[in-house]
Amino acid sequence: MKGKRTDMGGAQCGIARSLQAVGDWWSLLIVREAFKGRRRFSEFQTSLGLAKNILSVRLRKLVEEGILTVEPDPDSALSRLYLLTPKGRQLCVILVALWQWGEEHCFAPGELDYDIVDSLHGQPLQKLELVAGDGRPLNPQQFRIEARGR
Repeated sequence: MKGKRTDMGGAQCGIARSLQAVGDWWSLLIVREAFKGRRRFSEFQTSLGLAKNILSVRLRKLVEEGILTVEPDPDSALSRLYLLTPKGRQLCVILVALWQWGEEHCFAPGELDYDIVDSLHGQPLQKLELVAGDGRPLNPQQFRIEARGR
């Protein structure tokens, strides 16, 4: 059936369960906009150009998943603020990893007009990498998924 998704909420895979929570590009783009300081429905709608009904569904899902929280807007009785929770703020690593991957694989040299930079010094971030517990950088052939000892 078109549009029907499989429920991955019980999967024994961190990737599958993560996608169950943030599962589509609009949700991650909403989170990106929250990191940029957007807090009101109208700000998300304007910045993303997303249909209001789709935005409403995605915001509700992000709130249900504990990624965003809703608070009254002190400046308007008719508006609410959508704020990143600690759980939502942890998505910054995923967004930076996606940015860096996209920068490397989805743009021609010189095509991308923006960098992600350190707020204190204005320098581009180092490329994220996998690091072993002892500090060694790891490539995909140097790690595996194992069952936990219970």
